[in-house]
Amino acid sequence: MTRPGAETADLLRRVREAEMVPAHIAIIMDGNGRWARERGLPRWKGHREGMKAVRRSVEGALEAGISHLTLYAFSRENWGRPAAEVRALMALLVEYVEREGQELLSNGVRVTVFGDRDRLSADARQSVEVLERTTAPGTALQLNLAISYGARDEILGAVRSLAGQASRGEIDPEAIDAPMFESQLQTSGIPDPDLLIRTSGEMRISNFLLWQIAYSELYVTPVLWPDFGKSDLYNAILEYRRRERRFGRVEA
Repeated sequence: MTRPGAETADLLRRVREAEMVPAHIAIIMDGNGRWARERGLPRWKGHREGMKAVRRSVEGALEAGISHLTLYAFSRENWGRPAAEVRALMALLVEYVEREGQELLSNGVRVTVFGDRDRLSADARQSVEVLERTTAPGTALQLNLAISYGARDEILGAVRSLAGQASRGEIDPEAIDAPMFESQLQTSGIPDPDLLIRTSGEMRISNFLLWQIAYSELYVTPVLWPDFGKSDLYNAILEYRRRERRFGRVEA
């Protein structure tokens, strides 16, 4: 792991002293293309630089004691981008696994991937399967990668599954409740995010974890994803600490 500078180290100290630290942080990683455009570079170079921010965020989550980190790596809508950019993204996914797999394993990071992986290129699909299998023993941090993921499709899939079970007489429709519905989601077994971070300043959810973020605290930063560092992560956690989470309730 990289050694933090003095300011970042002070932020980390304050995070570690905090009484309330989010157990699960989800991040919409936005701004790779804008970062590249501002520098006159092709978009794929922005995506490559974004890989470094992924590494910093994983290290920061480990240092802060976060138990779950979910990254929105590739959305269902991203398949509509130019074919050359999609191919570059698939290649970068393979490269990420090759470069970071051993480091993740060494640091006790367990990786899980959810989304429509059938649409991934063969080598990208094989890479994520290997990464999940080799990091399975990790207990320090669960890193969830949303790849080829869309929340509306996820919700529709859960509805279809429950409808099919009901039509076959396997369940009573009246018995369907939130836990049963959640068991059909791709994130089944993963706690809902406490904190959702979006980079690049955009005020959108972008079809990400629509069910799961019902009561997540939202934090939007203007920092573009390739520039996102540990200090940005720690500042988001400290802001989360200042929030009052009421879940629709008020004190008497």
